[in-house]
Amino acid sequence: MVLDACGVGALPDAYRYGDEGADTLGHLAATVGGGLRLPVLERLGLGSIVALEGVAPSPRPVLHGRLRPLGAGKDSTAGHWELMGVVSEAAPPTYPQGVPAELVAELERAMGHRVTCNAAYNGVAAIEHYGTEHLRSGRLILYTSVDSVLQLAAHTDRVPPEQLYGACRAARAVMRGEHAVGRVIARPFTGEPGRFHRTLGRRDYALAPPARSYLQELDDAGVAVHSVGKIADLFAGVGTGAHHPAANNAQAIAAIDSLLQAQDDGLIFANLVETDQVYGHRQDIPGFARALELIDAAVGGWLGRLHEGDLLVITADHGCDPTTPGTDHTREYAPLLAVFGERQSNRHDGALADVGASALRWLAPRVSSPLPGRPFLS
Repeated sequence: MVLDACGVGALPDAYRYGDEGADTLGHLAATVGGGLRLPVLERLGLGSIVALEGVAPSPRPVLHGRLRPLGAGKDSTAGHWELMGVVSEAAPPTYPQGVPAELVAELERAMGHRVTCNAAYNGVAAIEHYGTEHLRSGRLILYTSVDSVLQLAAHTDRVPPEQLYGACRAARAVMRGEHAVGRVIARPFTGEPGRFHRTLGRRDYALAPPARSYLQELDDAGVAVHSVGKIADLFAGVGTGAHHPAANNAQAIAAIDSLLQAQDDGLIFANLVETDQVYGHRQDIPGFARALELIDAAVGGWLGRLHEGDLLVITADHGCDPTTPGTDHTREYAPLLAVFGERQSNRHDGALADVGASALRWLAPRVSSPLPGRPFLS
């Protein structure tokens, strides 16, 4: 289970990304009145990984620690790929000053739509500032960030969602080679000027992973894989098995509940997106804390349904410190909590890829793999 953007402190190279001192959960806990209230995650050992106001160290934590990426980047694609053993040596391209004019022209030809904005923007602000013009002209709102993404927004009354998705697929085909951004993202919205809001119809068009992943290793070993939320999008469907869509945390938690009830074996690989998409990027500190409380309650329910032979891993993909001046992702360690077998309290600090290596060791112990990562279990 990936708690999207719930980093636990700046990585040594965070200065290269302008993220010195970032600490998503640490700063969140220090800013929320009275600290975070996460009794289940506290009992598991979240406060034993790093000091968090309101979350005491556990007297008997599960296996816990911090995980680091081996490669470059700080977005969801890079983070999730690394969890499954795919390491990108070079960071994908970014366009913090907007997309170059010649590339914009190529995108417009491929999509059959003109664009407006073409600047680094917070997504909510982009539709607030350009939504009225878009309704008048029909031009898609194109915006970027310091992360490797190109986003296209359109009002559902002006450009139907299927048309927007088609434009994004065409843009994905253009954004290759030196312009191979991690994701092209469709952002449909609705409402009236001054009251625009994004729908749950977001779709991500990611690059296919450049190398083999632990998901493919599991599939080849005959292990069923179930992907919840944006997992299938981030891997472009490669090795992601059965896809269970979830546009928000409530839908993802419901999907996990159903899978735990229906499945006796296999991998459930889930992303809980709202700590990133809804609260981190919008710097909504109270909302971020409330989202974690709901996740904490859900984890409590899952713990009661684990059987002997089950493994639960809770981690993250990057940070999104809501107390920093910017609204983008931050280059941080990810937390690790792992519940399995006889309760183990040892500490494991390692690579994000250790999660995929451990999933393979747990579910297909006779299979060895040359992929990066070291299992945290024997």
